[in-house]
Amino acid sequence: MQLGIRDNDPMVIHGEPVTVAVLDSGISAHPDLSGALRAFQDFTANARREPYDDYGHGTHVCGILCGSGALQHGKYQGICPGAGLVVGKVLDRRGDGSVEEMLAGMEWILRLRKQYDLKLLNVSVGISKLLQSWKETRLRKALERLSDSGILVICAAGNKGPMPGTLSMLGESREVISVGCHDGAYFAWDPDRCENCSGRGNQSRFPRKPDVVAPGTRIHSCSSTYRAGMPLEYGYESRSGTSMATPIVTGCLARLLRIRPELSAGELRRILTASAKDLGEPWNKQGWGMVSPADMQRAALHHETFRYF
Repeated sequence: MQLGIRDNDPMVIHGEPVTVAVLDSGISAHPDLSGALRAFQDFTANARREPYDDYGHGTHVCGILCGSGALQHGKYQGICPGAGLVVGKVLDRRGDGSVEEMLAGMEWILRLRKQYDLKLLNVSVGISKLLQSWKETRLRKALERLSDSGILVICAAGNKGPMPGTLSMLGESREVISVGCHDGAYFAWDPDRCENCSGRGNQSRFPRKPDVVAPGTRIHSCSSTYRAGMPLEYGYESRSGTSMATPIVTGCLARLLRIRPELSAGELRRILTASAKDLGEPWNKQGWGMVSPADMQRAALHHETFRYF
């Protein structure tokens, strides 16, 4: 699926620069991400200094979030082109990571918060229920510290659905925006569409989760294996999952910060949820509904959001 948001959209306002934090498998030197990287840190066993992505997931996520589309003249532009990136590598070449690496990445983001004016952290990483409860406690406390510092964490609901209670452990926290996958009318014929495996919340548990949904099936974005001189078609690849839906939501929130940089994490959350489109699905599948970037921007510009609360 190509993302349908472009800078010639009448609702796009070119405003203040914004930088977004990402914890994932890293970032590669892709033309669409040229000039976007502000800081990089490798928390895996490799501990390399230069930016890289030996799994490809992080580069794809970053392309969805803020890719310029330069390699194909804007055809595969991300949601918030021009945004800066602070990228922590917490997943290895197999896409695996540890709680310790995730915690180290979160602490690093906290340290860089003021330097880069970070208000958004994208975590397209699913974490299953942990056997050691103390590890869950440490992660939840880290999320609380991020929230208390003014950073809104947007994380994937995970791909363990569709049964109730299959949400990623990180997504269960009231401190984060948990993003599930739903493609609306797209791919309705496809039994492998993302929404069929999107993590579901527990219907009887509070807070009710996920918070919102976004498209996540066959999202076309940057390939980490592309190198200069290769045919242009090798510059992109399609991936599916709540990992792809998550940076769509993060990108929409970054767009709000470009036009209203003073918005707090709480205000961003309220705008996102109040403007989401109800799909008529159960809450534990869709949350408040489908993310709606145009309605989010109208609410941010005209203060409409606050009438809902």
